[in-house]
Amino acid sequence: MQSDLFASENLARPATAPGMTLQNAKSVKYAVNGEMLARQGSMVAFRGDLRFERKGQGIGGMLKRAVTGEGLALMSVRGQGEAWFAHESGNCFIIDFEPGDAFTVNGRNVLCFDTTLSYEIKMVKGAGMTGGGLFNSLFTGTGKLAVVCDGHPIIIPVTPQAPVYVDTDAVVGWSAALDTGLHRSQSVGSMIRGGSGEAVQLRLSGEGFVVVRPSEVTESAAGH
Repeated sequence: MQSDLFASENLARPATAPGMTLQNAKSVKYAVNGEMLARQGSMVAFRGDLRFERKGQGIGGMLKRAVTGEGLALMSVRGQGEAWFAHESGNCFIIDFEPGDAFTVNGRNVLCFDTTLSYEIKMVKGAGMTGGGLFNSLFTGTGKLAVVCDGHPIIIPVTPQAPVYVDTDAVVGWSAALDTGLHRSQSVGSMIRGGSGEAVQLRLSGEGFVVVRPSEVTESAAGH
């Protein structure tokens, strides 16, 4: 059977080392030798002796997820084998953490990660329930984290002289050392007269970077 479908770049090859690699721009392959963690529902295929289990976050984590509707629902993958992960054809990127690194990422953008990384769900400082209760996941430690992004991400440097304001629906993540707060950009009157509705943004200040995606959350995506 002949087809471009069977081009060599589309072929899944046996892993040469444990851990995650990009299968292609839209999916991540993880060679499991022990345990790894992934967002629930993101696995598209696997082979080998693997076991899957929903992972709870404890009372606090589940409460936050119920409040926001966009927590980090995880599953544990244990054993020996290979698994492939993807989410709605989003672009996948692997972040390699070194000692001292800390990255805050929106739960909807997490795909999978090494168990050597620590994560905790935290309310974004300065962005209380007026911002919809912004809860993001703080990753620290050493290891790899795969994130998924609608479209090609935009990386914007943040400096003390130039804070950055981002749409809360478009933000993917930011340097954990940045200070956060809410910024109101329109008066109530202009909104009533048919303003853009972009009334509140997340303000990021300090030294670091922010990652945004070139699209906002749609109603259907927000429901996932």
